[in-house]
Amino acid sequence: MVITPKNQGEFKFINDLLKKLGISSATMTEEELEDIGLSKMLKAVDKTKKASQNSVMQKLK
Repeated sequence: MVITPKNQGEFKFINDLLKKLGISSATMTEEELEDIGLSKMLKAVDKTKKASQNSVMQKLK
């Protein structure tokens, strides 16, 4: 579960609540959130279709 608080007060409230409930939590950097998003996108890709090397190289240019 990813929760994005609106401000520092909301962050403290949520963090304290999770502690009281005995639920472990961790903060993440923007880069870690991007990595999760990219990972989800890669899992959703249709892996049955193949692209030629030429078409890949054209996209990279």
